[in-house]
Amino acid sequence: MALILFDFDGVLADTLRDMIEFAQEVCDELGVDHAVTPDDLNSLEVMSFAEYGRRLGVPEHLVDEFVGLILKRFIEKKTPPDIFDGLDQVVRMLSTNHIIAIITGNRSQTVNNFLTAHGLDGNVCAIFGVDSPGSKPEKIASARSQFAKNGENVYMVGDSSSDIRAAKEASIKSIAVSWGHQSAERLICAEPDYLVHSPMELLESITKFEDQSLRR
Repeated sequence: MALILFDFDGVLADTLRDMIEFAQEVCDELGVDHAVTPDDLNSLEVMSFAEYGRRLGVPEHLVDEFVGLILKRFIEKKTPPDIFDGLDQVVRMLSTNHIIAIITGNRSQTVNNFLTAHGLDGNVCAIFGVDSPGSKPEKIASARSQFAKNGENVYMVGDSSSDIRAAKEASIKSIAVSWGHQSAERLICAEPDYLVHSPMELLESITKFEDQSLRR
């Protein structure tokens, strides 16, 4: 049994359109003159809403307001974002033998609404959102102390170079997914342990590594 930690935006939830639309609305509201594009996310060194705002030219004294306004829009959105095709089935399959948790810069309520809408609320043991204390590596450490006390393998599944760096800092395996907010080329430069291009490939990679671990 392994502990599998998923990022949320761009990994489980297809939120690219929301991220761009909400950011543009908030920039306009705050008087920030910037046309938001997908490259603004792809170019981030740290995938967080605060760094996103800074990338868009939000003045430092307005960054917290920018973050709050975007998170508010996610909470108030009438319908949750789509889940990437086939990923709901993969999460269910993984949860039969492993522990699933989510570490995200979004709010836990947003994640809970998403999981409930897609019938996955019973497959995820914990959510470490922006409303939980600590950096991403610290949240990884907290999840490991709760769910992998006996030295089980721990994986971080993310779509950004900062997810990969957080996994390395926490001394766990990193799995980068190419369907998220940052390009495969950018992810490769961060040197993940695995780079996968489909939910089924994600399942196969974890299954293969776990099988190898059992043979040792």
